[in-house]
Order: sequence, then structure tokens, then C-alpha cells
Amino acid sequence: MAHIGIRSADRPGDLGWIVMAQGAAYAAEHDWNAEYEGLVARIVADFAAGHDPAREAAWIAEADGERAGSIALVADGEPGTARLRILFVAADARGLGLGARLVDTCLDFARAAGYERVVLWTASLLDSARRIYEANGFTLVKETPFRGFGHDLTGQDWVLELDPQ
Repeated sequence: MAHIGIRSADRPGDLGWIVMAQGAAYAAEHDWNAEYEGLVARIVADFAAGHDPAREAAWIAEADGERAGSIALVADGEPGTARLRILFVAADARGLGLGARLVDTCLDFARAAGYERVVLWTASLLDSARRIYEANGFTLVKETPFRGFGHDLTGQDWVLELDPQ
């Protein structure tokens, strides 16, 4: 059994790993082009350039001391709303519950930070992520076909209303 844990994405190399790991994994698994890696790079760069640590955070999942997943929570444009970003679990670490633990960590932080809701965008073909979102009470509010990452895809917007603490 692998030793697993979740920690802040605050060590040298963490943010670069997020970009590299997701770009390589989605290219291998879904034949997505570098446009996706560019999107992740922009998300990570915006986070690194300046985030409010009281209201925004990123985490790394580890399996046996190696980076194996990531997630981030950032303030959205709408007051009281946070945006879940870059949920990812490396292929060789799937099935260990890391995705669910990352989302739990993210939502616990969102509640503690006083957010009223969490929103996210994903591609419809990412079934494992969708199952985690559904299990946490997220509701699909919109689907939009788009051309991106070298393919015709369907984007999904999800929302979770948080219980006040």
C-alpha cells in the first residue's frame, strides 16, 4: 500500500511539475496538444504571480514521497465564489483515492475561507473527475461544445453551493 498525503504546493519545482505532468499526461491519454499545457501554465503562472494565501491555495498529492497529483482553489470574479482548478492525478497513482482527497482538501479550505460557492470548468470526457465532483454535490449547470486542445470537445460548468459554517 502506498503512503499517500496532501501538502501545500510550496516547494521548489511543484508549480513546474503541475504544468509538465498535466501536459504530458493529457497528451498521452487524450492526444491533447500543447494548447492544454499552455492553459495549465497560465493558471499556474497567475497563481504564482500573486495570490491571497488566506483565500487561495494549491496542493500536491504525494504517493510514497513522489508528486502524484494537484489541485488549486482561486478567487473567481464573482463575490463569494471560488474556482477549483487543475485537479489532476498521475496515471500510476490513480485508484488510491488521491483525487477525492485533493477535492476534499480544496473544499475544506473554501469553506474555511468563507466562500459561498465553488465553481469549476472541465471537459466532459474526464469521467473520473466528474464522478468526484458529483460525489461532492457539484451540479452540472452548462455544457458547451468547443474546439480546443486539438479536438472537438464539450466543456462543462459545475457549481457547488457551500453550507455556511
